[in-house]
Amino acid sequence: MKDDFPDKKRVEVCPSPKQFELYQWDFDIVVAIDVLRATTAICTGLDFGVKKIIPVSTLEEAFEYRRKGYIVGAERNGEIVEGFAFGNSPFSYMNKAFKGKTLVLTTTNGTRAINLASKTHTVVVGALVNLDAIIQWLIEQDRNVLLLCSGWKDKFNLEDTVCAGAITEGLLATNKFKSDEDSTISAMFLYQSARDNYFSFLKHSSHRRRLKRLNLNEDIKYCLTPNQTDIIPILRNGALEKLERDDSK
Repeated sequence: MKDDFPDKKRVEVCPSPKQFELYQWDFDIVVAIDVLRATTAICTGLDFGVKKIIPVSTLEEAFEYRRKGYIVGAERNGEIVEGFAFGNSPFSYMNKAFKGKTLVLTTTNGTRAINLASKTHTVVVGALVNLDAIIQWLIEQDRNVLLLCSGWKDKFNLEDTVCAGAITEGLLATNKFKSDEDSTISAMFLYQSARDNYFSFLKHSSHRRRLKRLNLNEDIKYCLTPNQTDIIPILRNGALEKLERDDSK
């Protein structure tokens, strides 16, 4: 089938890590998204002076890093794992004691998605808190982009898809990008329904309800407030660090 727009770059949305192998080909950059709360926490930590964050997929890896003397956060099912001082609340990463330090983080969904994509792609981290910055940077790169939603235990979730839809709309609006997948168009339509009031639209989402039961309402409010930072975390040599604009290409 003839491509009507051969010079345009592609942007597509992968709804969950479980489907990554179906989407991963022909993309240069993967944006890992876990709005509630891993990628929001990562953006926040680097914004508040954390030097690097090493994402690990398993608790075994987290315990091993802790034994080596690293500062380690661990979350499972929305809660801090027993034996660790913090999890993936963005407020934990505003700690002045973490400034200039390398942290290690494992979460239920987000760090797994990051590591999955890292095997084959350039990986950056996106969330609502750095929405405009990630859109602008992707436009500047002029490369094919896959938006990888972390979801919930390999299932679709609403907030990551809405964020991916927001990024999609921002890229398509430049007329430099195109998309072919129904998942991408669906994500953009969900974003258009949510953008006037994220809190109302997402109030019945499964993970928001899960966090609310854990009395994490302030985390929810923070994570659903767009454009609080222009930090773009990029994965280099196994660690996420602040992307400097002069070395972004």
